[in-house]
Amino acid sequence: MKRMGMIFRAKANKALDRAEDPRETLDYSYQKQLELLQKVRRGVADVATSRKRLELQLSQLGGQSTKLEEQGRKALALGREDLAREALSRKAALQQQVSDLETQHQTLQGEEEKLTLAAQRLQAKVDAFRTKKETIKATYTAAQAQTRIAESFSGISEEMGDVGLAVQRAEDKTAQLQARAGAIDELLASGALDDQSGTAKDDIATELDRISGGSDVELELQRMKAELAGGSSSSQQAIEGGSQQGDAQGPNFKKADTTDQG
Repeated sequence: MKRMGMIFRAKANKALDRAEDPRETLDYSYQKQLELLQKVRRGVADVATSRKRLELQLSQLGGQSTKLEEQGRKALALGREDLAREALSRKAALQQQVSDLETQHQTLQGEEEKLTLAAQRLQAKVDAFRTKKETIKATYTAAQAQTRIAESFSGISEEMGDVGLAVQRAEDKTAQLQARAGAIDELLASGALDDQSGTAKDDIATELDRISGGSDVELELQRMKAELAGGSSSSQQAIEGGSQQGDAQGPNFKKADTTDQG
């Protein structure tokens, strides 16, 4: 069971790693930090609100204390010492409340300062994380694009691999069809297959075509020999023609010489 559990966790981890996009993870982390920053700011606002409420209460208690003191003075001036004593007793009770509220006010003020400083630090961290997040995302996107381009050039990507397989299949089918067509032509030429188009040649026609083809070769060979022999005979004929022309003009030259002598 432990081994099965380990295998299951390993496969699940591998599947999650394959499905995870670092950019989405960074955006999610940034969103959580923003939520935490918002909570801290809300806490600062709540503490500030409580502090302000205490300040209002202190102000009210201060006004009541001042009023009781004036009332005590008036009562004492009128000879009502008992009323003056009661007013001073209430003033003393208010002073105790004021003292307690001032202690709470100082505590809240200290908490507010701490939360404000924490919010500022968290804001700085969030800003730094946002900059780093965008840099990492841009780098990851560029690396992913470069990897896809390299895979496309090398032909190992899924899309280009499918294209390469399609081209290979097309070439294989073309070669197969060409081989089949050549084999059929050879079988038709040898007479192993019958031509159903009615233009098939019998054995005599095939033999005549073969002889005709051989005759063409022989004729071409004879023509080339004649050209070579013709070149040699032409030179000989040119020499002989020149000699005959000289002999033909010889008597005339002698006659001209005789004329000059006379």
